Amino acid sequence: MMRIGIDLGGTKIEGLAIDEAGAERGRVRMPTPRDDYEASLAVIADLVARLEGEAGDRGTVGVGGPGAISPVTGRVKNANSVWLNGRAIDRDLSARLGRPVRYANDANCLAVSEATDGAAAGARLVLGVILGTGAGAGIAIDGRPHEGPNRVAGEWGHNPLPWPSPEERPGPPCWCGRSGCLETWVSGTGLEADYRRAGGGALSAAEIARRAEAGEALAAARLAAYADRLARGLAHLVNVLDPDVIVLGGGLSNVSRLYSALPERLPAYVFGGECRTPVVPARHGDSSGVRGAAWLWPRGASW
Repeated sequence: MMRIGIDLGGTKIEGLAIDEAGAERGRVRMPTPRDDYEASLAVIADLVARLEGEAGDRGTVGVGGPGAISPVTGRVKNANSVWLNGRAIDRDLSARLGRPVRYANDANCLAVSEATDGAAAGARLVLGVILGTGAGAGIAIDGRPHEGPNRVAGEWGHNPLPWPSPEERPGPPCWCGRSGCLETWVSGTGLEADYRRAGGGALSAAEIARRAEAGEALAAARLAAYADRLARGLAHLVNVLDPDVIVLGGGLSNVSRLYSALPERLPAYVFGGECRTPVVPARHGDSSGVRGAAWLWPRGASW
C-alpha cells in the first residue's frame, strides 16, 4: 500500500509518497499559506490529490507538524504556527480526504523516520532532535512515536537551559511566555541572537558556522558556547531517557563540528561522567520529517 506523508512547515508544505519498502513514488511542495487555516487544509488536500494522480494509487495519509493533538480537546495545542492552535486538523483533513488521517509532532516524525530506515534503524529508543528555526525533540520506541498522556513527550525546547551561568539568567524571552527556554539558546535563531548580543552582525546560523570554520574568533567562540549549551540540554535527556541513539535534524544538524564537540562535552554533564550515546545526523536530511509522517502508518498497517 502507498503511504503519503505531509510535512506542514511554517514556510512550505511538502508531500511525499512512498511504497511499502520506503521507495519514493512522488514528491511535491507548495508555500504555506501562513495565518490561514482553511487555505492550509486546501493545500494539503491538493498535494494528496496530485501525489495520488501521479502514482495512480490511493494511500494512507500522515501529517507531521508543530504542536500536538490535545487528548482533552481533540485540537492542536502548543504549535508555534499559531493559526493551527485550537483546530481539529486530523478530523478536518479526514473529512476532506475521506479517510483517517494521523497527525504527529514534526520532531516525532523525525524520530520515527530515522528509526524505521534511517540513521537509527533497528534501535529501540531513538531521540530525534530538530535544531532549526525552533528547537524540539521527538521520541520513537520500537519505531512508533511516543507521545504520552499529555501529548508533550519530547517537548524539550520548552524546558529551561540546564546549569545556567549568571550571564545566562534569566535568559531570552520565548514565544511560549517564559524566559530562558532551550529553544531560545539552541535553535538557529537562538545562535543568531547570541552572536548579535556578543557584538556580531545580523547573520544566519549557517553563515556563523561558516565563519567559525574559516577561523573568525567571535563566530568560533559563539559556536563553542552553542555546543556547550546543546550538550547541557541533551545531557538532561540522556539522564531521563538514556536513548540508544540521538539523531539531529534541522539546519544546524549540518554543522559538522557538532559531531566531535558533543561527544567531548556530554560526559561532563551526564550523571556518572560517562556517555556512550551516539549523536548522528539524520540519514534522510531535510526529507526525514515527511518520511516519518508517511511512516505514521507503519508497514502492514492499513485503513
